[in-house]
Amino acid sequence: MTIDVLTLFPGMFVGPLDESIVRRARDAGHLDLRIHNLRDYAHDRHRTVDDRPFGGGPGMLLKPEPLFEAVEKLGGAEARVILLDPAGRPFDQALARELAGERRLLLICGSYEGVDERARSALVDDEVSIGDYVLTNGALPAMVVIDAVTRLLPGVLGDDESAHDESFSRGWLEYPQYTRPAEFRGMKVPEILLSGHHAEIAKWRREQAQQRTAQRRPDLAGANAAPPDAAVGRPQRATDEDERRESSI
Repeated sequence: MTIDVLTLFPGMFVGPLDESIVRRARDAGHLDLRIHNLRDYAHDRHRTVDDRPFGGGPGMLLKPEPLFEAVEKLGGAEARVILLDPAGRPFDQALARELAGERRLLLICGSYEGVDERARSALVDDEVSIGDYVLTNGALPAMVVIDAVTRLLPGVLGDDESAHDESFSRGWLEYPQYTRPAEFRGMKVPEILLSGHHAEIAKWRREQAQQRTAQRRPDLAGANAAPPDAAVGRPQRATDEDERRESSI
């Protein structure tokens, strides 16, 4: 997948996307990530990308000229153009899966009070918001989208089933998980997980996932419905390999 990012703050992307799974995806060729400075498409002396809104009001708006030039030069007609904007559709795991199916994405990071409506209506295929709160600009939301989408690309995770069994993947929260030691400071791992009875473990995990979702996130689709069979019996070797890869970064 190719992801182009159009932002006023390219330096914000240095570091977070050079680590962990995103870095491995880039190194392996699963993700071609390109960060572009919107000011490179403004040609006046001050590289101006914003101006005051007609009709008055506080703040500044991103001008249409640099946005149109940037999107057209970056191949917006061949990519799905996403504007990171508070007015966009809520970003969730279902939308992450949808975007992961695209060949190319072009993410526009909103800034100031927003963008000129002509750019929004003529250039943008979709608008996405990562939550109902205010951030300085769209760089952090873009990083969230990139990370969530990258995890879902084929071959990125050592065990592709991991992406399907994580929280929110099927509309419910993940069941409680434990690792060694079996007892720590008097707190014991549930006996069922030590039993080796995979059918009973799967049943316990389904029940725990349903209870946790109903208690913590009753708004989710799976809160009032029994989730499908939880994954059991994943080879320990694959898990250990994932841990070794993560610790080597």
